[in-house]
Amino acid sequence: MKHIRRFLVILILLVALPAMSAQAHQSKQVYPKAHRDRIVDSYFGTRVSAPYQWMEKLNSPKLKQWIDQENTLTQKYLKAIPQRHWIKQRLTNLWDYPREGVPVQAGDMLFYSHNSGLQNQSLVYVQVGAGKPRVLLDPNLLSKDGRIALLSWKPSDHGKYLAYGLSQGGSDWQTLHVMDVVTGKQLPDTVRWVKFSGISWTRDGRGFFYSRYPQPPKGKVIADKVRIQSLYYHRLGTLQSADVLILRRQDLPEWVVGGDVSEDGRYLFVTLAHGTSSRNLLYVADLGHGAQPDIQAKLQALFTQDNAEYQPIGNIGETVYMLTTLKAPRSRIVAFNIHHPAPQHWRVVVPQGRSVIRSAVLAGGRLLVNRLVDVKSEVSVYSTAGQPIGMLPIPAMGTIYGISARNTSKLVYYGYTSFLYPPSVFRYDVATAKGSVFFKPEVSFDAAKYTTKQVFYRSKDGTRIPMFLTYRKGLKLDGKNPTLLYAYGGFNISITPRFSVTLPVWLEMGGVYAVANLRGGGEYGEAWHHAGMLGKKQNVFDDFAWAAKYLVRKHYTSVKHLGIEGYSNGGLLIGASITERPRLFGAAYAGHGVLDMLRYQKFSGGALWAPEYGTSNHRKAFRWLIKYSPLQNVRHGNCYPATIITTSDHDDRVVPSLSYKFAAALQHVQRCSNPILLRVDMQTSHNYMPTNKRIARAADILAFMAHNLGTDSEH
Repeated sequence: MKHIRRFLVILILLVALPAMSAQAHQSKQVYPKAHRDRIVDSYFGTRVSAPYQWMEKLNSPKLKQWIDQENTLTQKYLKAIPQRHWIKQRLTNLWDYPREGVPVQAGDMLFYSHNSGLQNQSLVYVQVGAGKPRVLLDPNLLSKDGRIALLSWKPSDHGKYLAYGLSQGGSDWQTLHVMDVVTGKQLPDTVRWVKFSGISWTRDGRGFFYSRYPQPPKGKVIADKVRIQSLYYHRLGTLQSADVLILRRQDLPEWVVGGDVSEDGRYLFVTLAHGTSSRNLLYVADLGHGAQPDIQAKLQALFTQDNAEYQPIGNIGETVYMLTTLKAPRSRIVAFNIHHPAPQHWRVVVPQGRSVIRSAVLAGGRLLVNRLVDVKSEVSVYSTAGQPIGMLPIPAMGTIYGISARNTSKLVYYGYTSFLYPPSVFRYDVATAKGSVFFKPEVSFDAAKYTTKQVFYRSKDGTRIPMFLTYRKGLKLDGKNPTLLYAYGGFNISITPRFSVTLPVWLEMGGVYAVANLRGGGEYGEAWHHAGMLGKKQNVFDDFAWAAKYLVRKHYTSVKHLGIEGYSNGGLLIGASITERPRLFGAAYAGHGVLDMLRYQKFSGGALWAPEYGTSNHRKAFRWLIKYSPLQNVRHGNCYPATIITTSDHDDRVVPSLSYKFAAALQHVQRCSNPILLRVDMQTSHNYMPTNKRIARAADILAFMAHNLGTDSEH
């Protein structure tokens, strides 16, 4: 469940709202009537009312009518905000700058994504040596409105072929296709029902490994619960029905499996993990030295106790380099002979330190280790014996992402970004230890007027929590600054400094942007993650509330000027925050949230999150879930903050019914004039949205926040 944001800017002064418009927005909304039935679920003797369970039938005509009415109400409200038109126009102008992905090396070729600015989807380019780049794949030609999404692509080792995944509306379900890179011709290969999968080519370039699920029942593609993922090998020129099954564990229906071929083509490493757990089992198959890989080679168990993370970095001959959390909750890097994998035979290459090792790669005979040092990236260069050599250069405090390297190449490509620095690509030569800019965009935003600083505050139980603050230099701490507080807090995911197009707009409106690094994330390793999962999830909500209290106590803002935002697991955070402490926030945005914790596991990929949340199928977990589940904790008599909830009709990761039910419940009990709005996008999904729809949604959310937090006439 990996989360996604964007950016913006402002050049003109905003106009105060006309009196009629302000009065209309202060009056109580008349919401579409949502039917409430009498369903009551029983959990271990506890009866729980479920009046909106009918909304789980996503193809229901009654539900579609209600969604249309909700969208009409939301658009009517948003259109009455005068600055919304300007925000969208400014956003569009700002968004129109070139963006480029970190290149992938394949033989003497570089493959990378590029967007000229306002293209709905990025194009895939290929460049041979120092030659001129050419367009290899333009997904914008597949559908006029962007409903056919390019979700993934991977070149074969020598760059002869490109495998790529297409999706309807950006659903996690992909169909894989293959293209001849030289001719641009489409091959007849079609691989369906691929989900939560990588693509890993064998070294001969004649086939690839992928993961898939059984075909879902007709009409239930979005909501059907996924079970029994299997790893297959597809050989080019054959039907999918002839694909070779590598691993299927029917006894572990909610585990995910992935396969990755080593750079030298010798080994297939197979990982098996319980849903989103950070622990995994590890197997290996020796594909051999021959011209054709031995796909039928038997899988050998390396680590099967499910007691730590075991992630191969690469190999040099029979020596495997691996990142692991075994006896190292902040991770370490070890090396071992593939025939003697037991921990007593390990050689520690990079020991655990005070900072968290997030990833590592082999590059030109060197080892590059990506750490988080108080939530800021540092990449150290080591010899394969573990001797420190140097650091990858970066402009300032920020995030290094997407490191692309091969052990047979001296060149490394990596991305860098921060709150005030748009995503850029750098190149590093491991032989000379020199770096250079490979791609840097120009954005119409004067970042020199603003600053980012990191602060630390104490949570409810005294735990020290980091938080980034970005704002205009010389900011007055008078409690009047409109402020957006964002966080995630889950799944071992670290929220590091990143540029977002919406951020410049908010800053130029006089706003403060805060990002709190809550427990549940991976910022400080396994202990930090475990302190915010399962029965300790309440720590996440407390960390967030105390971040809000810090901002108010230090006079960055006040309650009426404080807005909160979260997406996916972060949407759960927002839902729990406003139901637990409705008077602590002035406005809220819950995007595609996990908002019904008693039934989330029954749909799409929800069951895969059980290691993080627990499920209501178990008495112990039910007891903690019922206490914070947003849907079940909506109460009569409360005045909830102005809230906008978003989802997408093709979201098959966090099914839209969770958002529908929560919006209906809030609207039913809201007794004050603060609006509760639901915004549903069509032909989009959890992570995918074409640029034009992304801009429209970002403008709507920003306008909603600006209006309800008091930026109408102050800036």
